[in-house]
Amino acid sequence: MVRQAATAPRPTVEATDLLTVGVEEEFLLVDPQTGVAVPAVEEVLEQVPAELRGQVEREFQTSQIEIGSPPGLELSSVRHSLGLLRSALADAAERAGARLLAIGTGPVDGPVPPVVDKPRFDRMLARYRLLVPGPGNNGMHVHVGVPDPDTGVQVLNHVRPWLPILHAVTANSPFARGEDTGYASWRSVEWERWPSVAPTPYLVNHEHYQRLIRQLIGSGVMLDEGMLYWYARLSAKYPTVELRIGDVCPTVDDAILIAALVRGLVATALDDIAAGRPPLPTDHHLLVGAHWRAAHDGLEGEAVDLSSGELRPAWDLLHQLVGRLGPALERHGDLAEVTGLLEGLRRHGSGAARQRSVYARTGRMEDVVMDVARQTRGEDPA
Repeated sequence: MVRQAATAPRPTVEATDLLTVGVEEEFLLVDPQTGVAVPAVEEVLEQVPAELRGQVEREFQTSQIEIGSPPGLELSSVRHSLGLLRSALADAAERAGARLLAIGTGPVDGPVPPVVDKPRFDRMLARYRLLVPGPGNNGMHVHVGVPDPDTGVQVLNHVRPWLPILHAVTANSPFARGEDTGYASWRSVEWERWPSVAPTPYLVNHEHYQRLIRQLIGSGVMLDEGMLYWYARLSAKYPTVELRIGDVCPTVDDAILIAALVRGLVATALDDIAAGRPPLPTDHHLLVGAHWRAAHDGLEGEAVDLSSGELRPAWDLLHQLVGRLGPALERHGDLAEVTGLLEGLRRHGSGAARQRSVYARTGRMEDVVMDVARQTRGEDPA
């Protein structure tokens, strides 16, 4: 549970503090010939090297598997961990007769794999029934250290207007059931069927945050705090803010870019809090609409500018965000890497754009699956 700190005095946030960052990634396991999701998580776990098993976990469905990097101050350490874990997991999947995909949801039609046999998941199935999201719903969660829960709640208020553009950047699931869905992130559409998935509301303080959790559990919307699926929340396990808006990224480079931007966003929020600057006032319904637009258009389309309510090219809003985060990125030593990664993203396009490009060339979903598998392992997109 999150530590109770509602009566603690407001902390002094030092602008020079460096923040830890850690990344969790969820992957899809598919048949290597057809690309259909397969219930192979137990077989893959058996093949994971013993020294890495503490960083690999089951997820909700038997076609999914999750990794987590240790938190660190240096992006290089997070990059090393993700690269090592992805490579080891891809090898383990192959030994188990499956293939590992860093993709938001399964692109190929097939049976929905069963849910992992776990009492909590059984209760979720009994309560929510057919909300199980297709062949596997795979996201990326970024944890950034914060001083305490009260400050963390203030950070949530400051970051919420900027999350739709990160949502657009991570779009990596345009296909489902063998067809183009018309969305850049179909995972987002499937995921939002759960009643506790939503943009983070404006929060008065940590007590307000905890009261909402109690009310959501009491109303039956959630079984427990773990089902608080807001796009940003306080971690129930760690002293962190957890941003959980995006599809899993196709490559480690993409994941590192998002990790750096999220840390920069939290660090900038802490700077604003220390300076007494309020968060950008944001209408909740417009925020919901901005997230829908991000899921629909992705990075290659238009996005909602929440300061004006108008549509702008998503890339323009991304550059605006990076400019805003510049001092925090430089303080953490991340600015040069972010600049280079943005150039690569501009060349290759978002994950959704890459998948559509392969399909446009070949007309074969099997080629899309193969290309995503290569990117998951660390190879350049086709």
